[in-house]
Amino acid sequence: MSVHKIFDTPKDVQDDVYELVKLVADPKNGRLKKGSNEVTKAAERGTAKMIVMAENVNPGELLAHIPLICKEKSVPFIYVEDQAYLAEAAGMNPGSKTAAIALMEVNKGAQSAFDGIKSHTDSLN
Repeated sequence: MSVHKIFDTPKDVQDDVYELVKLVADPKNGRLKKGSNEVTKAAERGTAKMIVMAENVNPGELLAHIPLICKEKSVPFIYVEDQAYLAEAAGMNPGSKTAAIALMEVNKGAQSAFDGIKSHTDSLN
């Protein structure tokens, strides 16, 4: 397990998280920030609705501080397996990778998907 990973996310829930990120990547359904620096700022400010982190980040220390900040600021967070697939779900260029995503706004079109993932994070955090 990577140094930044606190719990395992079941595969079926990870699939739902990728779908949620795809929904929120569409500007009519919400807004997100990409990359560990932007995600760190959003977590520190407490403005993120949820943080999604990739498990296969190397080095894992890149994200080690984010779960601690999230817990302090009561920002829900969850893990997915692959940073390349997370980048793809976020609408980034093919071949891109992202260590983390911050969901900043969730509009009506993505709200029920968000609520489902949020209930899962509540049980893990």
